[in-house]
Amino acid sequence: MVAPALRVMEVHARGYRRTWRSNVVTTFLNPVLFLLAMGMGLGTLVDRGGGPAALAGGDYLAFLAPGLLAATAMQTAAGDASFPVMAGMKWMKTYHAALATPVSARDLAHGLLAWTTVRLLMTTAVFTIVMAIFGALSLPRGLLAILPATLTGMAFAAPIAAYASGLENDYGLSSMFRFVIVPLFLFSGTFFPIGQLPDWIEPLAYLTPSWHGVELTRATALGTAPAWPAAVHVAYLVLWLAVGTVAVGRGFSRRLVR
Repeated sequence: MVAPALRVMEVHARGYRRTWRSNVVTTFLNPVLFLLAMGMGLGTLVDRGGGPAALAGGDYLAFLAPGLLAATAMQTAAGDASFPVMAGMKWMKTYHAALATPVSARDLAHGLLAWTTVRLLMTTAVFTIVMAIFGALSLPRGLLAILPATLTGMAFAAPIAAYASGLENDYGLSSMFRFVIVPLFLFSGTFFPIGQLPDWIEPLAYLTPSWHGVELTRATALGTAPAWPAAVHVAYLVLWLAVGTVAVGRGFSRRLVR
């Protein structure tokens, strides 16, 4: 049912009202540091050397910023859908307590995803404003890019929450960040076109939702054509989200309902 899931989302929002000060600084600071270091620091050297032909307008900052927007959404979603799920199920047992109310396990899962969507919208909005201040893109196009970036994050949030719901300890989550999230952040077209990857790795990038999200977000932000038709990128991301949503509902039910 929709109403109980919205109540779960409200619980997450009320909790965030008490903790937002702990991450508001990094929410603003991370895009500033990334754009300063990579966009205006390294980017000066890239622009001076001509840069890859695929860079939009030959401006590395304009190429980098939308990719970082999508990558930030991916990382934010991974953070919100991993350790908090483990905490609710194993450490703090808040999910078990919630089951004493009319809320079901699937409501808990869907409420978590709804809250993660809100969190992504807020985070990407802040990132977009910072990008506009740096002159990386126009604010209207940046605001449009929030939607594909949020979809990118949700394409990760649902499968990761499903994965976390089946773990008995946090070692699997640490390994996921080390061997999946970080490599995807580095090698999904955020910092350079994947055409520069070795030929045997490049096809693997096409299978990752992060590459599709980066391409779609960059095309939306810059008003350029994506590598593949936009509908293909959207459909691929929606597929990950849909499968993940089904999986997380089943995972929560399997773990919490004995």
